[in-house]
Amino acid sequence: MPTPWTEEARSAGIPLPEYPRPQLMRTDWLNLNGQWDYMGGASHVIPIKAPLKPPAFPATPEHIKVPYPPEAYLSGIQRKQETNMWYRRSFTIPDSWEGKRVLLHFGAVAYQSAIYVNGHLARTHKGSWEAFEADITDLLHPGRNELVVGARDSYSGRYSCGKSCLVHGDYTFTSGIWQTVWLEPVSRSYIQSLVITPDLNRSIVKVKAEVQGAAKQIRISVMAEGKAVSQVSGSNTTPLEIPISDPRPWSPSDPFLYDLKVELVDQKGIVTDEVKSYFGMRSISLGMVNGKLRPLLNGKFVFQMGLLDQGYWPDGIYTAPTDEAIKSDLETARKFGFNLLRKHAKVEPQRWYYWADKLGLLVWQDMPSMWYPDDQPVRTRKQFESEWQTIMQQHHNSPAIVTWVPFNENWGAYDVRRIAAWTKALDPSRLVDGNSGYNNAPTYRPAPGDPGNGDFADMHIYVGPGDPPQPSATRAAALGEYGGVGLLVPGHMWPGKQKAYEMQPSVEDLTKRFEQVQSNLLPLIENKGLSAAVYTQLTDVEAEVNGIMTYDRKFEKMDRQRVRAANEAVLGAATKVNTRQ
Repeated sequence: MPTPWTEEARSAGIPLPEYPRPQLMRTDWLNLNGQWDYMGGASHVIPIKAPLKPPAFPATPEHIKVPYPPEAYLSGIQRKQETNMWYRRSFTIPDSWEGKRVLLHFGAVAYQSAIYVNGHLARTHKGSWEAFEADITDLLHPGRNELVVGARDSYSGRYSCGKSCLVHGDYTFTSGIWQTVWLEPVSRSYIQSLVITPDLNRSIVKVKAEVQGAAKQIRISVMAEGKAVSQVSGSNTTPLEIPISDPRPWSPSDPFLYDLKVELVDQKGIVTDEVKSYFGMRSISLGMVNGKLRPLLNGKFVFQMGLLDQGYWPDGIYTAPTDEAIKSDLETARKFGFNLLRKHAKVEPQRWYYWADKLGLLVWQDMPSMWYPDDQPVRTRKQFESEWQTIMQQHHNSPAIVTWVPFNENWGAYDVRRIAAWTKALDPSRLVDGNSGYNNAPTYRPAPGDPGNGDFADMHIYVGPGDPPQPSATRAAALGEYGGVGLLVPGHMWPGKQKAYEMQPSVEDLTKRFEQVQSNLLPLIENKGLSAAVYTQLTDVEAEVNGIMTYDRKFEKMDRQRVRAANEAVLGAATKVNTRQ
């Protein structure tokens, strides 16, 4: 099933050529996406712990287009449930990089991986969602170098796999490399990461530069639309506070982003490293509005009217065919009048969050679930928590992300109250929804249910909106999923039995049904304190046909202007609440 971007992606020599890390950008880098040798199947077990050499490739190996997973059409392999995967390609370091350290970056590899350069193990990694890197300088030699990647995915459900595991089985799986692979030259001491935290109330932004190598002085410059705003210098060992005079708040109605430049300066005042980034000045908190606890964006109640977004593509599965395709999905949500996306059971590449930041979409970010809730061994919990912490750290700088969601509908949930509190402690600058849809799957043993803490009481009601929870003295009220009304569109459907929570026969009928459901939200917002609602969903996903778009993104299944008007009425209900004070 092709999308409007399939042919462009298929014919590209280097797919997804954009710089993959917009919040820590350097000018010099080398994209390794494109044609790689490939060897897959059940044999050739991936050595994750032992530093063994990779197996020999056949004389005429298969070829795969990285970073599309082997199950995807765009990869050129298109086989389901690859268990062990081997990738190989050669590369040459540019002459201009002489004297530099060379970092090898992976956006994401599912699930376990072993990285070899010129036959030597560079590093291993476990986790499907986090970016990771290796300093490969000492393994390189002049001329042609060989990179081999081994990946293994068991689909067991006993780790964070979201919808991409056997126990769920609803959708096509994603294995192996599924985000951009790239090289980057750096100095011996370099800026490894930035932690950017806006403080709108104090008109400052805090920036902590994590430096690899000897401690150095850093210089931080803030620009707005090309004009200098502020500059400070200091040690990289502590966060620096940069004043922002008369800050322009980031919001869906005005997603204004400040530009940031961070320089590493030696004792002679020479700049040894420079990265560029951006940030949005916004606050997210809870506060009483007319006697009911509400989420406040920049100190004001804004109803969070969202769509569930699972991030699947018929041609690339987890991997969008192009950067423009990512942007188009988010633009569509905005054009239909939604101001929120709940990124469900998946973590996206950094560029997805860049477009959310730039286009002005609030984001609730899920931790992709484990499964088997009855027998979750303690050893998998430690890995789950480590991955969740890394995900939060790697996406901390995105102003769009306003809520972390560690668990969904009790799937693989454990110690929910502790995890919700721990998540909040890790990032007190955002809200936490401890167990979205805690009313679902109550037969799981032990049934975690409502943790009773966190910032939201959140139920899922299909078709709804039904009777969602009301706010308490400590938690706002959310309808984390509802809707799910479907429409069959011949010529734009995935093979198999189509399903939805309710079917409508036409675009007109589906639009009317949406208008009816949205109108039922209004008294819940105005009188009962509902503050957020997430409609299922942005697109059809394989056999699920309850999207506002078909899976191939070629057909909008409801009248856009009428949906937008219905959503504006919902957002207007929040305005009425604000004016009653």
